[in-house]
Amino acid sequence: MKNANVVRNFYVLPCCLLLLNLCIELVSYKAKVIDDVLLRTAAIIGMVLFGGSVVAWIAAPAIEAGVNWMHRGSRRSWGAVGEILFLLALGVVIFWLYYRVYIAGPESVLPAEWHNPPHRK
Repeated sequence: MKNANVVRNFYVLPCCLLLLNLCIELVSYKAKVIDDVLLRTAAIIGMVLFGGSVVAWIAAPAIEAGVNWMHRGSRRSWGAVGEILFLLALGVVIFWLYYRVYIAGPESVLPAEWHNPPHRK
């Protein structure tokens, strides 16, 4: 069980925090359609608080449960390889999302219907 805590503390939880940071980036992008700066700031704060709660109470436990499930299953069938592949896939997905958001922009990971309208003057 100690090994599961190490995986959670040093890999799964940071991955969840990185996903939360990506969500904050997307929220900031979408909030640009709100013209009133006070309302925009309040919306960002509200969405970040909600996102933090989702990460803390849903995403992190779900990923941890997946890692634990992979850990048990991999020990029986694949040894440590199954767990390692899961963790590598999680890292690759997060790296790919960061790359897309910071190089190509938030629009690159959002459906076309969610893109902000062209900037008005």
